[in-house]
Amino acid sequence: MPEVKESSELTTPGEHSGKVLDTVGAVDVIECEGCGFAHITPIPSDKELSEIYKEEYYTEEKPQFIDCVKEDLEWWNSVYNDRYDFLESVLSSGRRRILDIGCGPGYFLKRGVERGWNCSGVEPSRTAAEHAQGLGLDVKNAMLAEAALAESTFDAIHCSEVMEHIPDPLSFLTRAAALLKPDGIICCVAPNDYNPVQEILRDKLGYKPYWLAPPHHINYFTPDTLAGVLKNAGFGVVSRTAMFPMDFFLLMGDNYVGDDTVGRACHARRKKLDLLLGESKLKGFKKELYELMARHNVGREIVIYAQKEDRR
Repeated sequence: MPEVKESSELTTPGEHSGKVLDTVGAVDVIECEGCGFAHITPIPSDKELSEIYKEEYYTEEKPQFIDCVKEDLEWWNSVYNDRYDFLESVLSSGRRRILDIGCGPGYFLKRGVERGWNCSGVEPSRTAAEHAQGLGLDVKNAMLAEAALAESTFDAIHCSEVMEHIPDPLSFLTRAAALLKPDGIICCVAPNDYNPVQEILRDKLGYKPYWLAPPHHINYFTPDTLAGVLKNAGFGVVSRTAMFPMDFFLLMGDNYVGDDTVGRACHARRKKLDLLLGESKLKGFKKELYELMARHNVGREIVIYAQKEDRR
């Protein structure tokens, strides 16, 4: 993957070049030398992305998503509890105001309210935002750049499965940093792509790069490249962890690629493992296991906690 560069070394917007990793139709995936992470080129326009996420994403691309979240809510709440537990461990007791960027149907925020947090969200999809608002949550139906939010307002920001969709991650994270109070924390979650397990699947078992999903997924991060963008946006990494490596099922012969029935069955097994470990004496082991995976670039999703730095 490309070397992570300091912000002063980055190319100007629109200048993207590097080794072509893959081609999907008319789209190349490149190791961008200027950005310091892999992304597609050409990058969709703001107008194209607005059309996708405001109206189409939850109705055409993922019409079953909200129902699946409801079905999986016990597991999702365990995931959310882990994230809130970490945030509460590093923030003082009086700091409980959080913004969820790309909050989807709102269940992360709902869990936060139940834990005593002051929660707000931003969500571009009208369908998802209305669902979240129906839960009684403070959610703006807008892209982050359109949302009227005051700087230095929030103690924490949650940004899960959003970074892969953003045309300019550095500007996005710089805006997020501005919204945080001094020493505020961001929890940033993104798919872990071009990871070592995927390399085995591709090189040894003949899998095509199933993780590529243009134009919806623009960017393809590793733990190091995501940490690098956070650093360039004014954050210092506090902790890295991962989520269960779903790719392991492929190694073991359960081919869920393009098969939702097999995929849901594999997901059910992952949920059971996570819940049983998390509710047992092995909860600490589970935490250490996922942190170890992150150190080896293993895990289907990267989870990075980073703190806003004072760069005056």
